[in-house]
Amino acid sequence: MSLVEELKSAVTPRAALLVVGVLALQLLFIASYVGALHNPKPKDVPFGVVAPQQVSAQLLGRLERLPGEPLDPRTVADEAQARKQIMNRELDGALVVNPGGTTDTLLVASGGGTVLSSALETLFTQVEGANRRTLRTVDIAPASKQDFDGLSAFYLVVGWCVGGYICAAILAISAGSRPANRERAIIRLGVLALYSVLGGLGGAVVVGPILGALPGSVAALWGLGALVVFAVGAATLALQSVFGIVGIGLAILLIVIAGNPSAGGAFPLPMLPPFWNAIGPALPPGAGTWAARSIAYFKGNDLTGSLLVLSAWAVVGSVITLVMSSLKRTPESERITGEAGSAR
Repeated sequence: MSLVEELKSAVTPRAALLVVGVLALQLLFIASYVGALHNPKPKDVPFGVVAPQQVSAQLLGRLERLPGEPLDPRTVADEAQARKQIMNRELDGALVVNPGGTTDTLLVASGGGTVLSSALETLFTQVEGANRRTLRTVDIAPASKQDFDGLSAFYLVVGWCVGGYICAAILAISAGSRPANRERAIIRLGVLALYSVLGGLGGAVVVGPILGALPGSVAALWGLGALVVFAVGAATLALQSVFGIVGIGLAILLIVIAGNPSAGGAFPLPMLPPFWNAIGPALPPGAGTWAARSIAYFKGNDLTGSLLVLSAWAVVGSVITLVMSSLKRTPESERITGEAGSAR
């Protein structure tokens, strides 16, 4: 047998296409992570200004004209209101001007991301210095001392996501990408649900009671973890049902390549470029990271949007999996499923 014939026999066209797909994923991984994280700068950070009426408009104008537009400033009635809006995650910080002295107060919340809090402190130290004023920083929702750079919530959610798509991939590889019938699809979703409950609990216990990395309710983190794992797993099952083994690659594209760098983990959303800032909240890693930080540091405030996003992924993924399992297969689809390892 000639070398060309041996090559054709060893590497089928389908395998060659999969290898090309893996190369594309590799390049997209590099482009996404480096593109999102190589040059973080605050941009349009929701920011409150508490100042006497006679100086408020002038100060607001100066902040709006800062180079690079790092802030999206708005007037807040008083310090109590500013604190409330930060805890509700409507603002990422606020400046409280002291009309009777030269020291103003910067309110931040490092639990939402220490890098952003540090960037705000650096920015306003310069702004106040230019105005011959001094700055006092108050962290009203500080990150745990065991939560370096506020990354624990992000890595917790990444772990949940990894578990979700690997569990779904194993179910597909071991018994065919598309379930043979609706009953088998229901069984797969049931196994995934059980795994999600156990995975959510395990993650919450590890970062809470065992490591002390995150404060907040273990029960709330458990529920969030179960939802994250199931949402990612159901989405992966759905992609596999539609696209076969290629669906695993598409799940990696969505969750790992697009979702992780845009999740606001290493750098909070206002420090990411526009594309990643826009897609992050709509993907499971971003929704999960936001919700985990809300539970840990913000008394569970502003969870609704993130939970709706995760629930949508879970419901749509489950529905597509069930619908695809009900469709009659063609002989060709049976052959492809068999190649993927249909061992029922």
